[in-house]
Amino acid sequence: MIASELKLGKTTAVFGTDYLSPVNANDAGKFKGKKIVFVGYGIEDSAYNDYAGLNVKGKVVLFFLGEPKANGKYLISSSGTRGSAWSFPGLSKKLALAAQKGAVGALVINASQATFNQRAADAAKKTNATYPRTAAGKKLNYALLSHEFAKTIPGFAMEAMLAKAKANSAFAAADYVQLKNKTSLSYKKKREEILASNVLGVIEGSDKKDEYVFITAHYDHIGIQNGVVNNGADDDGSGTVAIMQIGEAFAKAKAEGNGPRRTVVIMAVSGEEKGLWGSEYYSDNPIYPLAKTTVDLNIDMIGRVDTERLKDDTLNYVYVVGHNKLSTDLPIINEAANNQYTKLVLDYKFDDPKDPNRIYFRSDHYNFARKGVPVLFFYDGMLKADYHRPTDDVEKINFELLQKRAHLVYYTAWEMANRNEMLKRDIPLSNETR
Repeated sequence: MIASELKLGKTTAVFGTDYLSPVNANDAGKFKGKKIVFVGYGIEDSAYNDYAGLNVKGKVVLFFLGEPKANGKYLISSSGTRGSAWSFPGLSKKLALAAQKGAVGALVINASQATFNQRAADAAKKTNATYPRTAAGKKLNYALLSHEFAKTIPGFAMEAMLAKAKANSAFAAADYVQLKNKTSLSYKKKREEILASNVLGVIEGSDKKDEYVFITAHYDHIGIQNGVVNNGADDDGSGTVAIMQIGEAFAKAKAEGNGPRRTVVIMAVSGEEKGLWGSEYYSDNPIYPLAKTTVDLNIDMIGRVDTERLKDDTLNYVYVVGHNKLSTDLPIINEAANNQYTKLVLDYKFDDPKDPNRIYFRSDHYNFARKGVPVLFFYDGMLKADYHRPTDDVEKINFELLQKRAHLVYYTAWEMANRNEMLKRDIPLSNETR
């Protein structure tokens, strides 16, 4: 259980409307600052530096998520489609930098108000719970601000700065203002221990057995609410049975003398519905080195059909998320497997950085991705209809389509487990914790 209070001057912000304070990132305590310093995107890099000439020691920093572009390319990564580690995982990197520079807290703005609204809706549905962390290093508590609340910060030109952030424009020296506003964020937590476990099954590889292909799905759901059982047949019963069948196929291949070169780890993850607990714990405390983990293929809901797809000729699909984020090898291998074996329509719409649903951040692959491990997330898009409702039942599962999608994951994993090289990493491995 948590309680938080954000004050700006004499104004007390309203949680869920004016601000959010993520339970899995903030520690119990309170920060106070007499001044707020706007630091653009909160980046310090050889190619772009928001902190040049700024002193934030003992102050609260204010910044936007994201990073700047110039001539259609990200300034730091020089890529037209892929940002640097300042974009992803991004926030943890920015908070660590601000803490290193002596800031006492942070106020963060997403250029998309729709994304804030979606996160607020998600927060309202989840329990205010987390697990104790053992990571060393100074933590910096922060609050995510709504656009309307950010506009009330005295002296801050929110409209002008927001326009720059939406355009991914670089901030200029004149933009970095120091505001004399007293700010405080208090955070309280009550501890209650609940035990849960990740379950791992391992098919040891041959000549590359010290490199690893992870295939994950979460086996928890939202349980009993208001006396009604929520079965979670699609979310994520479909993914759980898929990884069991995929694991069985790899084990059978090995028994027949045709096993994978790399070790395949089938991981059924717990605590996803509480806030990606199980995968976060594993990624912060890995059994197998993340530097030797070539990929995580995550399955979360593959047994239904998106309610926006109404015609029969649109149903042969799967949403693939993360294909253009961390490794240029990902789409090449996945698309080749699909073209040869399953011939599904691969829909990448949820990889749009402006996706208000933030699907990329909402399942267990995210905790591998934030560490720099390449990921693909396979998903059916069933956000409406029976999502998190008692009506998510097995009678509504499309087993033929579930099987086809599971086949795609298997064939993709097979290639990744047997190719000569690990997947190329476009963003270095990160040791940061949330």
